[in-house]
Amino acid sequence: DGHLNNSLGSPVQADLCFPRLIVPFCGHIKGGMRPGKKILVMGIVDLNPESFGISLTCGESEDPPADVAIELKAVFTDRQFVRNSCVAGEWGEEQSSIPYFPFIPDQPFRVEILCEHPRFRIFVDGHQLFDFYHRIETLSAIDTIKINGDLQLTKLG
Repeated sequence: DGHLNNSLGSPVQADLCFPRLIVPFCGHIKGGMRPGKKILVMGIVDLNPESFGISLTCGESEDPPADVAIELKAVFTDRQFVRNSCVAGEWGEEQSSIPYFPFIPDQPFRVEILCEHPRFRIFVDGHQLFDFYHRIETLSAIDTIKINGDLQLTKLG
């Protein structure tokens, strides 16, 4: 119905509109990103996962490809959670250091992407895992979320 409940139980208008949570998933972020805005992705990792990805992009264009503000990719074979961005068709330097690998096959997870002025802060299951400094200056242009790979989506917000 387009409404989510906030912590006080009263309905609030959802900032994101998603028809069905089917992977691969592509949805619109109303008004784009801005400092203080948070994206929540909840799901369940598949039983025998190879990888899954969550990307925030500037539109949905495939040709030319849309700029990718941040791409998060969980790689189970290497137990890595890598992140990168693609600006004007050029991928930047990949970052992969994490204190631990937070995803477990066949288990639920909660990823929060908090947009702050200089960076994205990434939390998994309530624990801050890493920061990713913005490589795209115009935060409001980041208006699309794409999710693919070996997972089921249970909630987006």
